[in-house]
Amino acid sequence: MNWCGRYVLVTGAGGFIGSHLTEQLVTLGAKVRAFVRYNSRNDIGLLALLPASIREQLEISFGDLRDSEAIEQAMRGVEWVFHLGSLVSIPYSYLHPYEVIETNVLGTLNVLLAARKCNVRKIIHTSTSEVYGTAHYVPIDEKHPLQGQSPYSASKIGADKIAESFYRSYELPVTIIRPFNTYGPRQSTRAVIPAIICQTLSQNEVFLGALDPERDFTYVDDTVEGFLRIAEASDAVGQEFNLGTGEEITIGDLAEKIVSLIGREVTIRTDPDRLRPDKSEVRRLLADNRRARDFLGWMPKVSLDEGLQRTIEWFRSHITWYQVREYQV
Repeated sequence: MNWCGRYVLVTGAGGFIGSHLTEQLVTLGAKVRAFVRYNSRNDIGLLALLPASIREQLEISFGDLRDSEAIEQAMRGVEWVFHLGSLVSIPYSYLHPYEVIETNVLGTLNVLLAARKCNVRKIIHTSTSEVYGTAHYVPIDEKHPLQGQSPYSASKIGADKIAESFYRSYELPVTIIRPFNTYGPRQSTRAVIPAIICQTLSQNEVFLGALDPERDFTYVDDTVEGFLRIAEASDAVGQEFNLGTGEEITIGDLAEKIVSLIGREVTIRTDPDRLRPDKSEVRRLLADNRRARDFLGWMPKVSLDEGLQRTIEWFRSHITWYQVREYQV
């Protein structure tokens, strides 16, 4: 599809995946309205790291997902909606479950209501592999049971089901995208790969939570390509799509791989403060990406080693922006 001149809304545009998606949409010629959570500093989040030539083409809309009027105003006149806005930290959801559930569930409801009222052409709702909980079987396909093992994952299950209900009840053109552990430049150190990289680059000890969980890591450029393919696919409406590589690695082995790529001598330690409650820790996530491959022609292109090397080089150049010694909740 030719994105040139298309009017697009991206909620959560100031976040990690959102900023990369926004950058790519502008590069492709789309007219992008970026919805960013209001703050008194007019801080546009990670959009501030985009090249000036990209930022100058953005229309920034400040507000809060919980404010239905703000969402409706931001959606007027757009054709496509990429809904990425949410509170995404699992540890934060332990501390403030009300805020997380209200933002993720009520915020998604507001997006869907506004999309219905504004007659948008398609809504891509962003889910997460965390909704599956610890795998009952692998690889995990879209029919896998959903299990709320944290307030965050429960909030995303709720948001997914509301999106599904709007498709079934009102024929709203919604598609659910479910990325598995996306990583890459700009990501917060609350995520494990940036946490490992930044600690390895700047100190002699790396502090992590549990080392035995297994994850399926997807480089951010591949995830963004999945968003675009879903938006362009006419037969994707009403469906859910996993975006993952179909390969897994334990957190401990991942840490050793990153340390080896950086080439420093460090000690990897388990920090009790970073451990999740035992019944809440998701032990294994491994994607079955066949539906995305068959329907969308999507396959990840960036290997874990290549993606890690790109990410390491970016963080090496931006390490002073991060508070490495603090555990980011």
